Amino acid sequence: MAGTAVPAAEGGDKPLQVTVQGNDMEKAMKTLKRKLLQEGFFRELKRRNFYEKPSVKKKRKRLEAQRRRRKALRLKKPDKFDRS
Repeated sequence: MAGTAVPAAEGGDKPLQVTVQGNDMEKAMKTLKRKLLQEGFFRELKRRNFYEKPSVKKKRKRLEAQRRRRKALRLKKPDKFDRS
């Protein structure tokens, strides 16, 4: 099983790869599906099914950015000597 550091969908130079070991297609398919899910491939397909108005697109992007910021704050480790 081999993957790339930067996915091609995000401007990377190599496409997503999954190698089949020992003719085990089931495991390879499961790995591929997991990688596509992590990259947001299925979410993107679902979103592109219909036209998205510019105002709705702007609102969605704003909400996604808020979600990312909240997640970054949640995952940020507190400093040991921070006395604020």
